Amino acid sequence: MTIFNPWVILGFVLAMGTAFSGGYYKGKDSEYQRQQLEIAALNAKARETEQAMAKVAQTYGDTLRKANNVAKAKENQLRADLNSGALKLRLPVKAPTCPSVPVPETATVASGSDSGEARAESGGSVDVAADLLQIAADGDAAIRKLNTCLEAYETIRNTK
Repeated sequence: MTIFNPWVILGFVLAMGTAFSGGYYKGKDSEYQRQQLEIAALNAKARETEQAMAKVAQTYGDTLRKANNVAKAKENQLRADLNSGALKLRLPVKAPTCPSVPVPETATVASGSDSGEARAESGGSVDVAADLLQIAADGDAAIRKLNTCLEAYETIRNTK
């Protein structure tokens, strides 16, 4: 038998092919196992981050609920004061300027106003004051919600 025998060459090629195929299979399998371990580690890290973010969101949600409850109590107190008459809506008005009408020196300015600016009360209409109070309450609620959202976003962004 010589090295140039076709059976020797075929045996050599088959041996080399089998060795390369086995190596390829083992390498592919070990790479798959390495990737699975890396995926598991990344998933565990992602779950930890997700739990931290959920905790931050829950904390800020609780803070927002508490702030809204305090604001709602203040709003209810203001509404009760409006309905009872203890609180009145006073609006600044522009006083007419008539040079021919003399102003007596005993004229008084609206109570509680040191600026000398004329004020008028909302002619007993509690609805106007209640509507203005509702608009202010809605705006305050939106601002509280936005500020809480921004704080939560910043906290989550900085946890990475």
